[in-house]
Amino acid sequence: MAENSERITLYFDGVCNLCNAWVSFLVERDKARRFRYAPLQGETFQKLLAEEPALGALDSLIVVREKADGTRQILTHSAGPIFLAGELGGLWSVAKVFRILPAFVRDAMYKLIARLRYVLFGKKESCRLPTPEERALFLP
Repeated sequence: MAENSERITLYFDGVCNLCNAWVSFLVERDKARRFRYAPLQGETFQKLLAEEPALGALDSLIVVREKADGTRQILTHSAGPIFLAGELGGLWSVAKVFRILPAFVRDAMYKLIARLRYVLFGKKESCRLPTPEERALFLP
């Protein structure tokens, strides 16, 4: 990792249609290729879970920022998508405005959608397979 860089990984529910749509949205718009993606059902998340067991209670999106100095920031619930959209730059940076809402309000909306995501958006039988061009962005 370069000295001033950070590794940003989005852990997502690999069988959730909404989560997969969000990943596809990000892959298409992250022109700098700063983000990496790993399903919650994969071995990369299992390694993280061994270090951060509290994350086992979550089942939708988790964003982990690992800085060059070794520090780690974990963004859950509404903080993760707002951060990622803001990192895309351009017009997507406007998403940061949602930070003015109290976290308990944002997170309540996030949790409601997360709880209903299979009913509203459906579920896949298996995790999303990256295209050959995307393969380097996805972790097992």
